[in-house]
Amino acid sequence: MRWMIGLLAIVAASQAGAAAPEKPAPIQVMVLGTYHFDNPGLDLANVKADDVLKPERQKELDALAAALAEFRPTRIMVERRAKTPDLIDPRFAQFSPVELGKNRDERVQVAYRLAHRLGQKTVYAIDEQPSEGEPDYFPFDKIVAWAQPHGQQARIDALMATAKAATSRIEALQKSQTIAGVLADLNDPATTAKERAFYYELLSIGDTEQQPGADLNAMWYLRNAKIFAKLITIAKPGDRILVVYGSGHNYWLRHFAEATPGFVNVDPTPYLKRAAKAPR
Repeated sequence: MRWMIGLLAIVAASQAGAAAPEKPAPIQVMVLGTYHFDNPGLDLANVKADDVLKPERQKELDALAAALAEFRPTRIMVERRAKTPDLIDPRFAQFSPVELGKNRDERVQVAYRLAHRLGQKTVYAIDEQPSEGEPDYFPFDKIVAWAQPHGQQARIDALMATAKAATSRIEALQKSQTIAGVLADLNDPATTAKERAFYYELLSIGDTEQQPGADLNAMWYLRNAKIFAKLITIAKPGDRILVVYGSGHNYWLRHFAEATPGFVNVDPTPYLKRAAKAPR
């Protein structure tokens, strides 16, 4: 019996002395929220973007790319749906710098420009949209349909006025700021908090039987959760990921980067402010 006790003591001592397994390197995620540079008119309230093809705006975008390169992203991801399980954006394979003088799309002007600058061969497309037969991820029409017969139209009008005021602010900033300066304001935590408040205001639209405001919030959460889940399938320990997305996604995508084990949220504001100070 003594020999067994002695053996157990040796095993316990060896285990105590063994080095603990190293934790995988964290995955850093920087979410860069943008407005739409090419004025597609797809949002509830749309920004009238200044022409990013102007020579001075192209210089500003070069300065932005130089600042973002300091983050040293290992992967760049954009708001586009992929057609293959590897989530590779096929359009980047066709990209050449000539396109920067022709295509106003922010994915081209920011993400592709930076990926090319860094010599990266791949950009990833991680967006999520409903397939045929699946529910709408942004059923705002149902909120409006409920509000009108229930005496809530004034509240909808007030919320839309808030959204339009936010876009008017961006348009006004364009007159005095570089693109990086506008994006610094758009990605400020205070701005993100206001966008989150817009969604949460909608929670009170409804009654005990129908709750279209809660439904919209649930579906918006679901879309963003699926976007981040796609990011997870690609990410590797130690990655530094830049996500270029519409700024309305800022709150939830940053939330997932902060709350998901193994991931770290990185604030883009310092990089944007450095770019904004570059000579125009």
